Amino acid sequence: MLKNITKFPSLKESVILVVCLAIWLCVTGFCIGMRPEHGLLAFLIAGMFLFNGATRKFVVALVPFALFGISYDWMNLLPNYEVNPIDVKALYEAEKALFGITTAQGVLTPNEFFNLHNCSFMDFWAGVFYLCWVPVPIMFGIGLYFSRQRKIYLHFAIVFLLVNLIGFACYYIHPAAPPWYVIKYGFEPILGTPGDVAGLGRFDAMTGWMVFDGLYSRNANVFAAVPSLHSAYMVIAFYYSLRSRCAMWLRVVFAIIMIGIWFTAVYSCHHYIIDVILGALCSVVGIALFETVLMKLPAFKRFINNYTEYIS
Repeated sequence: MLKNITKFPSLKESVILVVCLAIWLCVTGFCIGMRPEHGLLAFLIAGMFLFNGATRKFVVALVPFALFGISYDWMNLLPNYEVNPIDVKALYEAEKALFGITTAQGVLTPNEFFNLHNCSFMDFWAGVFYLCWVPVPIMFGIGLYFSRQRKIYLHFAIVFLLVNLIGFACYYIHPAAPPWYVIKYGFEPILGTPGDVAGLGRFDAMTGWMVFDGLYSRNANVFAAVPSLHSAYMVIAFYYSLRSRCAMWLRVVFAIIMIGIWFTAVYSCHHYIIDVILGALCSVVGIALFETVLMKLPAFKRFINNYTEYIS
């Protein structure tokens, strides 16, 4: 077993690594622009892949998450608003018709209501919940991997990637402005609009961390509100926690975080309730597509079994 863990990668594995890294770095460098983290990540991936068998398996296991990051970054190659018209007003009006709140100021969307009525307690917890968006699902996946639940891990990781790809496709099919855009700019689409922290800025101001300002200043595209992938990830994590050997308390925590993110998406004016519902539905579609359709295909099932065996 020790020999298997410490042996060097085969020539075929090394060639695949070099080709994949070269394609990624070349496309990114020529079409988007290299950033320091691109080179650092390439160095880290190559180092772990070559170090020994255990770290190489871990690198291969993380491929679905790497593809998620690359595909998100590569959306800069072609902004979705260059593919289809941007929905600003129709989505707003649908939200008001379905979930409008009658007030002294007239009928408001829930986002407009929370923009006028907020408090420090909710601002703090909204920030905490939204910080769990990607880190908690990824840490859950890594936990599955190191607790040797490799089959469940791989199902979770590939569904995570699949749901993202479905969501990204929806962004191009139906570009849509978030609620904060309407509050700040009105109904006229302004191409190249920078990202905005919206209601999460109150968390930054309260803590002094400016974490959301850093995140949203690098947003690939603000016209990507439907579906809310913020609302999708914890649905995937919660579902696979039910299929794994994790403790009941962790499942309860996941459920609380999931609901907290749903609330925060609306409270912070980053998403409409419609976006949240469609985001959760996106997860359901991704899970069902993977578990009940793709895994019934003999060739795909063999691929998953071979993948699982390689990283085990």
